[in-house]
Amino acid sequence: MSRTERKRRKRFIYRAITFGTILVTTVSLVCLAAIWTGIKIAGAPEVTVPQTTVYLADDLQPFGESHGAQKRYWVSLDQISPYLIDATIAVEDRQFFSHHGFDLKRIAGAVIKDVAARAKVQGASTITQQYARNLFLGSEKTWTRKAKEAFYTLRLEEHYSKNEILEGYLNTIYYGHGMYGIEAASHYYFHKNASDLTLTEASILAGIPKGPSLYSPIHSPENAKRRQEIVLRSMEATGAITKAQGEMAQQAFQHTALYGSLDTEDLAKAPYFLDAVNQELRTVLQGREDLIRAGGLTVYTTLNIAQQAKAEDIVTAHIPDKSELQVALVAMNPKSGGVKALIGGTNYEKSAYNRATQSLRQPGSTIKPLLYYTALEKGFTPSTTMRSEETTFSYDEGKSSYTPHNFRNHYANEAITMAQAIAVSDNIYAVKTHLFLGQEELVKAGKRFGLTSKMTKVPSLALGTSGVKPIEMANAYNYFANGGKKVKPFFITKVLDRDGSTLYERKPKKKKALDQANAYVMTQMLTGVFDEKLNGYASVTGSSIIPKLSRPYAGKSGSTEYDSWMIGFTPQLTTGIWAGYDQSRKLETKYDKTTAKQIWAEFMESSHEDKPVTDFKQPKGVIGVEIDPVTGMLADENCPVKRMTYFKKGSEPKEICPLHGHTEDSTDQNSGTDKEKQPWYKRFWPFKHGV
Repeated sequence: MSRTERKRRKRFIYRAITFGTILVTTVSLVCLAAIWTGIKIAGAPEVTVPQTTVYLADDLQPFGESHGAQKRYWVSLDQISPYLIDATIAVEDRQFFSHHGFDLKRIAGAVIKDVAARAKVQGASTITQQYARNLFLGSEKTWTRKAKEAFYTLRLEEHYSKNEILEGYLNTIYYGHGMYGIEAASHYYFHKNASDLTLTEASILAGIPKGPSLYSPIHSPENAKRRQEIVLRSMEATGAITKAQGEMAQQAFQHTALYGSLDTEDLAKAPYFLDAVNQELRTVLQGREDLIRAGGLTVYTTLNIAQQAKAEDIVTAHIPDKSELQVALVAMNPKSGGVKALIGGTNYEKSAYNRATQSLRQPGSTIKPLLYYTALEKGFTPSTTMRSEETTFSYDEGKSSYTPHNFRNHYANEAITMAQAIAVSDNIYAVKTHLFLGQEELVKAGKRFGLTSKMTKVPSLALGTSGVKPIEMANAYNYFANGGKKVKPFFITKVLDRDGSTLYERKPKKKKALDQANAYVMTQMLTGVFDEKLNGYASVTGSSIIPKLSRPYAGKSGSTEYDSWMIGFTPQLTTGIWAGYDQSRKLETKYDKTTAKQIWAEFMESSHEDKPVTDFKQPKGVIGVEIDPVTGMLADENCPVKRMTYFKKGSEPKEICPLHGHTEDSTDQNSGTDKEKQPWYKRFWPFKHGV
């Protein structure tokens, strides 16, 4: 080859190399420009990390969490121990604050070692790369995934500060045992906040993410200890700690308390209540399922932890393990409707079906106060009398008939007052009232008192034959307890998102639903259920639990063949209890039929033991007078039993009871007094008298 040809060839090669270099450089610059433009156009990647939603009771103590076995809490960087931050940077990414997402020197070193070992022996992922992977990618090892990881890494570095990236990483990295983020890990392993971690504890936790199952101090303490040594040596190398500090932290490993359980595991309280909260959460957030799924919410609820614990203990004590009898309990603040305690069944693990909020059960005689309140508005008074005797009622224009019965077929067979009728739960009086008012009136009353289930217009409706939800039936009594205000049961007072912004806050609404005077009159009649002065042909229905009660209560029991109820209240608390079987199984034993009352009495007493005795506030327009319970007339000094009874002003009785007064008739009763010589009231009064 001639010299000329050699020169020509060298020039060609030089030009080719130059052209190639320019081309590669140009293409690279274009690619980098395209990537950078893409990063700019794509903007900041949305950091949406599933977090644990925390539920707070009325005293702001946590009692429940979401996300099942995965625990995720978000804390700011200043709420994390500096030891943990230094340990993580030292062992995971020493150049974190100086690189732009990739540690090129570390990558090159890792490649050389991998090639020499002919296997992947060293990772080179930075904290930003790991964060990108945690947020947006799976664990598959493909070139596509690597490319996506690089793209997300650059976007994170471009749009977020180093502190924001570090904070996100420490709140999302997996620490084993279902714990995501340093706060969850701190509580799980050491029962403390991340801000309180010691050097020993921090160095243990910082070593876990490299292999959560391999370096768990719970499952593999020896591996965890060796890993801790590496972390401490790395911290010494970066100058974060001295050698002496590292040695002390290393020696303290064996003396460090490890729990391996969440200090909040006892928060799995009130599971039925928690289910009801989550149901309401979907309503108050108006279907924002994205917020609910992402979690990180703080939900403020109405739960009273002490009352809930008392309710659970009392129900457990009354229901044997092998019994199939179920119980629903709802306790509420009558002024607001806020639910303070709730039980939806006797064993949540066996059945999560919430009988308090979901089941429709016949309320029995607990419906009667709604009927009698309507009667008060229509002109009835506590002294209005009707005869209690076995009666067959015709209805539907004479096409149908109905014969109700009292308990054990006992009847007064004479006139009784409304006050006594409700105290002894006379069914004849109730049906007569129902038919006298018109069957549609009780249907209207049900809606007025917040009952949403359909009520059938039949004579037996007065005895509670249309199904209602226990929580709604109990809430109806709030209307009496709070003086006639309309309230609805609720569980949530406020919801905050993960940033602390308010998503929802309940605003109290005060709306009059009942006449205040009549509501008070009805309340006072309901105290008669526990007053033996109203015993007549039958005992008052609360007589079996009177010995357990230490303060005034108002309430009503109810029963059907399949249901047992007790609902009652004070000015501070309303509680409703239902007991029965899920299947169509009759209540046959005394235990089945009395459990609701017993649980109610014990729960109410327990819940009020530290509360002052508070009387129901008597409103204007109400007058109290002493009445003879038998006649319903004004009692005089000769009446052996007197009971203070309350009436709307103007409706109180004006006549004095004639039964026990002295007369001038001195005829010897044994000589056969004839009717003409008897006082007029003995000739015409429909009651039977005598000792």
